[in-house]
Amino acid sequence: MPTRLKPFLILCLLFLAACGGGAEPAVPQPTLSPQAQQGKQVFTRDCGACHSTSPDTIIVGPSLAGIASRAETRVEGQDAYTYMLTSVMQPDAYLVEGYENLMPGNLSKDLTGEDLDAVIAYLQTLK
Repeated sequence: MPTRLKPFLILCLLFLAACGGGAEPAVPQPTLSPQAQQGKQVFTRDCGACHSTSPDTIIVGPSLAGIASRAETRVEGQDAYTYMLTSVMQPDAYLVEGYENLMPGNLSKDLTGEDLDAVIAYLQTLK
């Protein structure tokens, strides 16, 4: 190998090592819509003290990780949006087995319609 190529190859190898050496790039997380972003803020403020969005993490109420997928099948003939909206508007309508109805009954009155729509939009991103 010519002597001039050795420094070039070493430099290329160092560059590849510094860049991860061809490792798969991280999968980018989808960006939340402005409405879902607002909903995430509402969720953090009004729901996050009792509900986690991490799997198997129970605070007071059940974890809402994967709620968008589960909500589609919870009530036959009902879509996920309707299930989640009803769960907020009428907290005792669909109790998850093993949990008491500790959700504030006035939550739907305390949230504006815009905030309620936003939090449902955020929950729909939790697949």
